[in-house]
Amino acid sequence: MTDITIRRADLSELDRIAAFITPFVEQGKLLERTYDELHDLIDHFFIAEENGQIIGCAALEIYSRKLAELRSLAVAPEAQGRGVGRMLVNACVRVAREADILEVMAITSSEAFFRSCGFDFTLPGEKKALFLQTDDAEEA
Repeated sequence: MTDITIRRADLSELDRIAAFITPFVEQGKLLERTYDELHDLIDHFFIAEENGQIIGCAALEIYSRKLAELRSLAVAPEAQGRGVGRMLVNACVRVAREADILEVMAITSSEAFFRSCGFDFTLPGEKKALFLQTDDAEEA
């Protein structure tokens, strides 16, 4: 068994990160990220590594003291089921807690995973996020 390391990414790894997430983007599992977006997220971007290879990544985008979003969470298929995703989520949530961010959200198609990490649909006070997809929405 090998050790998995979760660490902050650095600017020199933008190409590696982009290459790692490309298959997830092509499969429709992640939104495409430009180099500028990756650059802007780098201070709160985490990499899971095993034997020098990236096996996962996630970023925390901080919008305000109130809200941050967990973005670009991806785990290589061969590493799934080993707790890598949870370790990456925990690293991002730890940053949010240290920065006194009140809420962290995740937009995902992996509901069960995020619920197992403590995320839920509602927040205290019954707050909910509502979305409108503009490319399919009819004008009111």
